[in-house]
Amino acid sequence: MPGTNDRQRKTNHFLLIESSEHLPARMMSHDENRRWNGDIFSPGQVFNLNTLFIFLDARAVADFNRLHERLALATAKEVYGKLASDGGSVKSCFHGYKSGRMPREIPMPSFPGVDFLEFDALLSDEEKLARKTARLFVDEKLLPIIVEHDREGKFPMQLVPEMAELGFFGASLKGYGCAEMSNVEYGLVTQELERGDSGLRSFVSVQSALVMYPIHAFGTDAQKQRWLPLLQRGQAIGCFGLTEPQFGSNPAGMLTRAVKKGDSYILDGEKMWITNGTIAHVAVIWAKGDDQKIRGFLVEKDTPGFKAWAIHGKQSLRASVTAGLAMTNCKIPAENLLPGVEGLRGPLSCLNQARYGIGWGAIGAAMACYDAALNYAKQRKQFENRPIASHQLVQEKLVWMITEITKAQFLALQVGRLKDQGRVHPSHISMLKMNNVWMAREIARMAREILGANGIVDDACVMRHMNNLESVYTYEGTHDIHKLVIGERITGIAAFV
Repeated sequence: MPGTNDRQRKTNHFLLIESSEHLPARMMSHDENRRWNGDIFSPGQVFNLNTLFIFLDARAVADFNRLHERLALATAKEVYGKLASDGGSVKSCFHGYKSGRMPREIPMPSFPGVDFLEFDALLSDEEKLARKTARLFVDEKLLPIIVEHDREGKFPMQLVPEMAELGFFGASLKGYGCAEMSNVEYGLVTQELERGDSGLRSFVSVQSALVMYPIHAFGTDAQKQRWLPLLQRGQAIGCFGLTEPQFGSNPAGMLTRAVKKGDSYILDGEKMWITNGTIAHVAVIWAKGDDQKIRGFLVEKDTPGFKAWAIHGKQSLRASVTAGLAMTNCKIPAENLLPGVEGLRGPLSCLNQARYGIGWGAIGAAMACYDAALNYAKQRKQFENRPIASHQLVQEKLVWMITEITKAQFLALQVGRLKDQGRVHPSHISMLKMNNVWMAREIARMAREILGANGIVDDACVMRHMNNLESVYTYEGTHDIHKLVIGERITGIAAFV
């Protein structure tokens, strides 16, 4: 911990403030053996990011006696009100008190990252800044609430305005208020979002890659002017309707139809497993016309004949909205057609954008599980009171994890660089999605093993990530479908049937 020395260890106090304004603050102290109420912790340990810490040295404790006397009844908000009079804020934690001075402000303790092979040396300052921005957002805003939202099966809608303000929606698109990030910067953002939860990254992926991208790439000027600024600001939410109850990996077999009648199209059909479906203001629906060509259409939520319903009972992506969509004699203006593309190239090009973000996002989920397993293994003691991290079989698991994370990082970075140069091939993105999601899924399972029984409760993140990754492993092209994409690229022979 900052500022500790031999003299201070006997008198240091740590004030732990729960992140929720409504939870009581608690005073804790440790002795020379570095114990908290009997719980051993290690110097430099990365603490639970759902909490904020204030470090007080011995003289500062005396300076704030009156405050300390009422800590048991104080809420986090009240304590911050006392301590923030010199410019602090509830977004920050303070440490290194000096007698007679208020603490200096620093960012909230942030996830340190996983970088075994100096990956960061290959990143520009702009790329690091994009990652840091997303990392702080996840640490400060998402992690304190994600367990509650996962338990209750609710998407954290309250985070949408700030994500929009930070430029996460349509981040790599040009114009219309978008952040115009590079593809590598956008990838690093999705990494951090999925470190928090796959559901939040899914929301951003759908909004950006599956809704804003097709309007940006294939829409008319009027469609772009109407929808892209609203979607970028989070004032409108979109969804993407491709998968159907009978057709997932084979979208060419879709049954949804769009029949031209005068200056309108009549849509009939059903879509399934649609992220954001019940909260979307506009849906990008893919349907076959009379000529059997697949086209995209913009369908607004209040259109007669359009219906969305929530899918309940999910054990995965619980903090995400998943829905079914139905169109029954759904009449939309002909101007709602996306005119810039026909055939499967339209939806598949959107999926390539989304799969790219997923390949980065999976690294974040893997990092979260690895970090939880590593910290637990260092603290958990068994057999002669030694940490289980000293056991060969546990080290083997941790080494496998960090090796696979490292390989995944460099794969993602290279695909991102190629994408920024306009040289990426869909099979490159298939390899990224296939490998990195598989890697994260395996790491989540291994992390659960290291945590033992503690790994199945949601105090730890690993079971939530494991469950989420089961969905990520399947959607946007299953693991096996991506193998076939790569197989066709290297052999020149399609093996889908």
